[in-house]
Amino acid sequence: MVLPLGDLRRTQIIPLVTYTLIALNVVVFLVQQERGEAFERAYAMTPWEITHNEDLQQPRIQMVQVLVRDRFGDVHREIRPVAIEHVPAAVPVRWTLLTSMFLHGSWMHLLGNMLYLWIVGDDVEEVLGPVRFLMVYLACGLMGALAQIAANPDSEIPMLGASGAIAGIMGAYVVWFPHSQIRVLIFRFITVLPAVIVIGGWIALQIWMGAGAFHRGGDTGGVAYLAHVGGALTGIFVAFLFADDARYVQARNAAAEGWSVYDDPE
Repeated sequence: MVLPLGDLRRTQIIPLVTYTLIALNVVVFLVQQERGEAFERAYAMTPWEITHNEDLQQPRIQMVQVLVRDRFGDVHREIRPVAIEHVPAAVPVRWTLLTSMFLHGSWMHLLGNMLYLWIVGDDVEEVLGPVRFLMVYLACGLMGALAQIAANPDSEIPMLGASGAIAGIMGAYVVWFPHSQIRVLIFRFITVLPAVIVIGGWIALQIWMGAGAFHRGGDTGGVAYLAHVGGALTGIFVAFLFADDARYVQARNAAAEGWSVYDDPE
């Protein structure tokens, strides 16, 4: 198990948008806990609804990939019919592309996403500035959702989570700061590894898992790997567009800290 704990790269801003996004995601999740599954389904995004611009309001039977244990104790995947609950959308269905970015399926889902956003968000916000950072965050989330929809446009399984948006911010970070040191917990030991290993490795894993999901016609329940891939590739594209801004910020911070941009500040 590899768990990132924080990066050692220093910024010279207060990342207000990053902190606001973290707070907003936490608040929305607390509202989810209070109002229950109906609230979650009302704001989640369903690919079928987006492609047909129609609100599903009744339970539907969907073929879903599930883990089952056979009589020998071995676990394997099977495609089985499952009743998917749908409730009336609280907003026009295509607005759920946005609202679904602020929902999470569990505390672990929320905490994992917010941890990564806290680690990389301030660095990317420093390069882009608050307005562009917010626009890129939302664009990465949107492109991630569209990638998942493209793989299975008729899926009736609701999607939610900020993973696509955060994957995009991670993609920009690893392009701009591949050698930035990230403190990680590996089993019971804490060490530091370069971002190209920690974040680049995570993105590579998502691409590999997403390729498998694409060959199956998109995920049939569980992790939306293609949303991660779509978001990350969008963030990488943005990183190349603003590469000069990143170099300027690195040089400015290096001068302020009194070390060469080519040196290890640690």
